[in-house]
Formats: sequence, structure tokens, C-alpha cells
Amino acid sequence: MFDHQREAFARDGYAVFERVFSGELLELLRGACAAFVAREDDRMDAAGTDTLGISHRGRRYFANECQRERPELRRVLFDERMAQICRATLGDTAYFFFDQFVVKGPEQGMPFSWHQDSGYVVGNGGPPDHTPYLTCWCTLDDATLENGTVRLVPGSHRQGLVPHQRQAGSNDLAVTVHAAKEIAIEVPAGSVVAFSSLTLHATGANRSDRARRVYLAQYTPEVILNPGTRQLRRNAIPLLQGGRQVTFA
Repeated sequence: MFDHQREAFARDGYAVFERVFSGELLELLRGACAAFVAREDDRMDAAGTDTLGISHRGRRYFANECQRERPELRRVLFDERMAQICRATLGDTAYFFFDQFVVKGPEQGMPFSWHQDSGYVVGNGGPPDHTPYLTCWCTLDDATLENGTVRLVPGSHRQGLVPHQRQAGSNDLAVTVHAAKEIAIEVPAGSVVAFSSLTLHATGANRSDRARRVYLAQYTPEVILNPGTRQLRRNAIPLLQGGRQVTFA
């Protein structure tokens, strides 16, 4: 299964799985997303600010570690279809690592700078020698050029980790990318764009009249520990061991 995506991921550093989720599970994600946007607004209210980290009120939200508060999200994270995607990309071993809702507000949704997800691990104090992992960019809405879909540089995962610089104003960690090398991925709601944590990617501004919502689920081929303390970084719940699914929703 997914032989084409397996080849694409190895070659290009990403693969597209269209219409993976629909119906009840897609509505579960949409409902949870609304609750976590409200949580982020509450956090900004409490801090007396419109910006927390890389989240900017009304324009762009990054709501982290959602499954810890809403265990029902594990129905998606440990779904058989996610296990199949991990087999086709990571291989026979996969641990759930991190989840996050990413939302761009209508008409004023901010772009997100070019980066590698591994650049955020290192930039936020994680181990620089971690093995590349998998990001599953799960669309809750049709992802289009108008609403700021993901753009990637095919094959960029082969160049290794590149230095990132913190950007004033947005607080993004960013790298410079030659625009001619990028491609944009437009997919319907319920799709998964899976890419390596070393694949260079960015998202554009949302110029549509509706929010653009994504659920991010990340899986690692090994347990990631913080440098120095050797304590667990984020999560390490086994999904696949020896190619067999071992954790279920």
C-alpha cells in the first residue's frame, strides 16, 4: 500500500495522501480546533498581549500539545491510516511526538517563513543530532494558494539541517530559499501532506474570507531526549514497532 507515496517521500522528502479523513473524525478535528483557538486567545488575554511566541491574535495561531488536553484526538493520532502513512515514510518504527493546530485567520492570516521543522527543535533547545522525523500536515479545509497552503522545496531533505535565524516581529525561525525551487501543494479537506523534518517548507498568507485550519501530527523513528538532562522531549508513544501497530485509539 502507498508504494507511490513511499517512492515520492524517499525522492522528494514529501508525499501527498488525499482525503484520508472525512465524516466524524474530520468534524472531531474541526471542533477541537475551535476550542484551542479560544484557548490561545484566553492565554493572550491573561498575558495582556496579542502575540505569544509565533502566535498572533486573529492572524495566526499555533496551539500545542492538544492531545494531552483532549484525549479524543488520539482517535486520529493512532488511527490505522496514520500507521500506514508512517510505514510508507518513516518505516517500521514510529513514535508519536507532537501535535498542534495551526490556524490562519480570514483575510489577514500571516504567512509562515521558510524553515525546517528540525530547525525549531534545535532552535528551541532540542538535540542537534536527532534523527529526522515526520510531519503530517492534516487539512481541515481545502488548502489552496488563496488561503496559504504549504509550499515545499523537493529534495531539500537531503542537504541536512541548515542554520535558522529568529525574525523580528513574527518571531519565526527562518532560512532563505530560492523561489524558483518551490512548489505549492493544493489538496482537499481531510488530506495529509507528509514531509521530512528536514524538508524546507513555508505557508503563504490567507487572503480568503474563511480561516484555514490544519492539524499537525508528528512522529519520530526514535525517542528524542533533551540534551544535558536526557529527559524526554515532548512525547514518545509507540505507534509502530517492527512494522506492527502497537498503540490504537
